[in-house]
Amino acid sequence: MKMIVKVAKNELRNLFYSPVAWFLAVIFMIVCGVFYSGVLYKLALMQDVAVRNVPKWKDFGMSLTKMIFLGSDGIFINILNNLYLFIPLLTMGLISREINNGTVKLLYSSPVTVRQIVFGKYLAVMTYNLMLLSVVGMFMITGIFGIRSVDAGLLFSSMLGFYLIVCTYSAIGMFMSSLSHYQIVSAIATFLLLFVLGRVGNLWQKYDLVRDLTYFLSINGRVIKMLRGLITTNDVMYFILISWMFISFTMLRLKSSRESTPWLKKGARYIAVFAVVLVVGFACSRPGYIGYWDTTAIQSNTIGKPTQEILKSMEGEPLEVTLYSNLLGDGIDRARPEHRNDYTWGLWEKYIRFKPDIKFNYVLYYDVMDNDSTYYKNVPGKTLPEIASEMARVQETNLAWYLEPKEIRKKIDLHAESMRVVMLLKYKGRSMYLRTFNDNNFWPSEDQVAAVLKRLADGNGPKVYHTTGNLQRDIHKTGEREYQQFTITKLSRNSLINHGYDMDTVNPALRDIPADATTLVIGDPKSALNEVAAGRISDYISRGGNLLVNGEPGKQQVVNPLIASIGAELMPGTIVEVTKNEMPQMVNAYWTYDYMHLVKAYKLDRLWKMTQGGDTARSLFPGVSPVRATGSGFATKHLHVTAGRNAWVKAGILVTDSAAPVFSAQEGDYKQDSFDVALAFSRKNGNKEQRIIVAGDADYMSTVRRGTHNISKLYYSWLDNERYPVAIIPDAPKDVLLNTSLKSAEFQRILFVWILPAIVLALGTIILIRRKRQ
Repeated sequence: MKMIVKVAKNELRNLFYSPVAWFLAVIFMIVCGVFYSGVLYKLALMQDVAVRNVPKWKDFGMSLTKMIFLGSDGIFINILNNLYLFIPLLTMGLISREINNGTVKLLYSSPVTVRQIVFGKYLAVMTYNLMLLSVVGMFMITGIFGIRSVDAGLLFSSMLGFYLIVCTYSAIGMFMSSLSHYQIVSAIATFLLLFVLGRVGNLWQKYDLVRDLTYFLSINGRVIKMLRGLITTNDVMYFILISWMFISFTMLRLKSSRESTPWLKKGARYIAVFAVVLVVGFACSRPGYIGYWDTTAIQSNTIGKPTQEILKSMEGEPLEVTLYSNLLGDGIDRARPEHRNDYTWGLWEKYIRFKPDIKFNYVLYYDVMDNDSTYYKNVPGKTLPEIASEMARVQETNLAWYLEPKEIRKKIDLHAESMRVVMLLKYKGRSMYLRTFNDNNFWPSEDQVAAVLKRLADGNGPKVYHTTGNLQRDIHKTGEREYQQFTITKLSRNSLINHGYDMDTVNPALRDIPADATTLVIGDPKSALNEVAAGRISDYISRGGNLLVNGEPGKQQVVNPLIASIGAELMPGTIVEVTKNEMPQMVNAYWTYDYMHLVKAYKLDRLWKMTQGGDTARSLFPGVSPVRATGSGFATKHLHVTAGRNAWVKAGILVTDSAAPVFSAQEGDYKQDSFDVALAFSRKNGNKEQRIIVAGDADYMSTVRRGTHNISKLYYSWLDNERYPVAIIPDAPKDVLLNTSLKSAEFQRILFVWILPAIVLALGTIILIRRKRQ
């Protein structure tokens, strides 16, 4: 060890007595200073302007640690993007300099082994890398004091990732330096190898035999998780193994230059080292053998507690996930074999972390929906196998990997899923589809995954019935006023069917309300229900069933008989709210304290705290009747209310395509301090709590009003006793304000970009001049 340290000290002397090391240090410091101070100054300016001009401004509402250090203009992203320019220049002379100067022969003749030479030189470079790390650390320390409640764990993880990747680059550069006598050639070779290692993960991904091999070797993206605050053992082991591999290659190279050995034996040594790295790396990256440490303050890289609890309840029994990919279906571009590792580790790794016994299956096929002639019209005169063959040629894939239509139809019927890319999850004999979507994200989000997992774990879910027979809003129609988009549209992320709900319809005039109904929805009936239908709804309410009633102005006489027993009524008239920007029937109702605390899992109480001292949030209800509680044993919560003198109730028919309405008490118009737009009722009924919501508007759930679908989701969650949808709401970041003033930010920009680099440059110049004189 002493000899290794001596070699390292000598190499450090050589480094700091050469202009290259000082030049790199100065440039590195300037690059860091430019990106750090640039973002900091912009944020300080924004905060200064907001504090002086916006009295109700509270904070940025986003993590400043991420913005300053990890944003697109942040320090880490940019220095890592340019790191490959620094390291080859640093390492190009590590070995080749000794060969050119002839000192390598002196080293060989001295009592120093090749291992000591290589490790000593690598230790010297690691020490220099620590100096680069200290430069980054200087900005970290400044950030810790400059950002209020800084996310220190994120900074620690980022620094670790930076140091590991720069040391890995150094090991690669040292090996390249041993291959050539010319330093420029060594530098260029290092550039090329780093480029290859960055791109190898995209090579041959369609072939099962080499997919995992090339994916493991790829250095591209390895440090991204650490930059995001997630340290994993397989990423740390990757950097250690790759560094060890190239250090070993360097030793083998130097040894082979001193001995006469057959090239087969030399090659076998390199292959043996490579094989050891692959075996150890493969073993360390298997599910169940990977350790995770989320260093962020709000655990932003970890699935939510509800999802963790669901996965914990599934212990002891494996989960099977089968991905069905149709060569002729939607989404195939994201689900081809070459994207399999992205699918497995990009989508599923965060769940594998808590449930390693997930088994993945992949089924490739080609087929089209019955009576779908699109392909036949686009490619006339060809059979389906011929069309599939042409598509396989275009996509550069092998048609032999894909099942024929008759083969896939024997296995499973995917017509209900439109034969697009879909996952089938199986657990304890139960199965559910997990869908993909036609948006930029494509794959399901955590809330959709959690809903399917919960359904599999529970064995059942909420069953919601929408009444029909009186021109109610329809879940099977796509019109502007209908409810299909929010309820059963499979390609909509927000639809209830993708959040664990089963949806159906019932005509109470023709049959009883099913016993498995967890919620009954009466959505804007246009005609009066007959006695049979009204009686069955009344029986359902008396049995303690949960209910959602959406009414509309002009139909109070239809809805009020149905809700009289719960002590609610839609008041006569239409609420108008005269503003300069909207038509009078467009009512922006305020969110109340009760609404924000209705379902605690959605964490709307955070919004309540944020809005104290100012207006709370509001939502649009187009055409709404006021709702009133008349009292009948139910506890009442006010969910959405109007406030202000410009809101009143217009009696009779409201004309909206003319001049703004004027209040007229003679015509029956009336005012109150506020009107309720929606009320929630609850009471104990046996051993359960009965829950009912009555709203004076039915459009908030319609296709055209997608902006208020989150309100609908909250209503449904409360009516289902907060079981579904599974609420995945991340904690709010705490590092949302700067402690740095605008003047301080200006000073730091001058200090980090000009003064400190100038001092380092002057110090390096003095040392180099003194060395030359000696």
